[in-house]
Amino acid sequence: MLYLAGVISTRDGTVLTGTVGGERSIEDGYAAAAACALTQLAVIKRELGTLDAVEGIVGLNGYVNAVAGFADSPKVINGASDLLVAAFGDAGRHVRAAVGVNALPRNAMVEIQMTVLVKS
Repeated sequence: MLYLAGVISTRDGTVLTGTVGGERSIEDGYAAAAACALTQLAVIKRELGTLDAVEGIVGLNGYVNAVAGFADSPKVINGASDLLVAAFGDAGRHVRAAVGVNALPRNAMVEIQMTVLVKS
C-alpha cells in the first residue's frame, strides 16, 4: 500500500483558491479536484518510478472549501474520481469521502488524500 498525504489544488505552481458555493462554482471545484488528482499521480510516479506499478486506487478522501450548508461536495470531488477512472479504468474506482469544510490550507478550494494498492 502507498498512503499519500493530502495535496491542495494547484495549477502551474499557483494555489486554486476560493469557496465553492460562494465565489467559486461547482465546475471550478471539479477542476480543482482534478488538479489535485494530477498532483497525486505525479507523487505516485515519483515514489514508484512508474504509474504501471499501480494495482488500484483503494480510497480517496476529498475536502471542499465550501459555504455552510453546501450539499454538492460529491459533485466537486467527482473531478478527482473521474480523472482516476480515466487514467486507470476499473482499477481507478475507489471508495471515498467527499466532505465540505469551512477552510483549507492557503485558502485552497480542494484537498485530496489517497490510498493506492501497489503491484507486488
